[in-house]
Amino acid sequence: MTKILLVDDEDMILEVLKAYFEKEGWDILLASNGIDALKKAKADDIDIIILDLMLPDISGEEICRLIRKESDVPIIMLTAKSDEEDLLNGINLGADDYVKKPFSPREVVVRAQAILRRVNKRISAHKLIFNEKEMIIDSIKKEVKLKGKIITLTPIEYRLLFTLASYPGRVYSRMELLEKCQEDGTYYEGYERSIDTHIKNLRKKIERDSRQPDYILTVFGMGYKFGGRPHV
Repeated sequence: MTKILLVDDEDMILEVLKAYFEKEGWDILLASNGIDALKKAKADDIDIIILDLMLPDISGEEICRLIRKESDVPIIMLTAKSDEEDLLNGINLGADDYVKKPFSPREVVVRAQAILRRVNKRISAHKLIFNEKEMIIDSIKKEVKLKGKIITLTPIEYRLLFTLASYPGRVYSRMELLEKCQEDGTYYEGYERSIDTHIKNLRKKIERDSRQPDYILTVFGMGYKFGGRPHV
């Protein structure tokens, strides 16, 4: 379910937007001030944020700047300002779009849907996402997140995980995995069975129970396969 954070100090605006997004089946979080917005943006796996610029404690521009330090979550700004300089400043801070008040709630929904389509298309090109976003593998940053936290992997562990996750369900022999460790320039001198040691170490870092793994599965007599469910 798509999760959206609605941030505005006007209760009426929050309730109207909430009703429209709920009709689309979205999961809604509400915040009426900047401190609450920042707290919820960090605590939850938000897909998009609708952010009012005029808040009682922290400006929308400052909230956008702080969020952009840690996240690339799409942000649509709501503003009563009409000055082009103010609007461009919001975009320069990292906002993806803005909507002027007064606005049509339906327009906000359509813009949010359009942004998410573009973002999801872009993300799918370089991110592998599994088990309802529990695991995210970023092939550009060579970064793995598990439940929102970055997992520190060695280059070989990352390459093994990325290889297996790129084709869920496909069985790789130890020799194939050994060869894959060399393909991206990773230097690795070892033997077939040494892959088992790296798989063991990898499981300790990503599995709830390394003895009963969910992600890296052993196919006896053949090798290993990835058991994560791709996120659609």
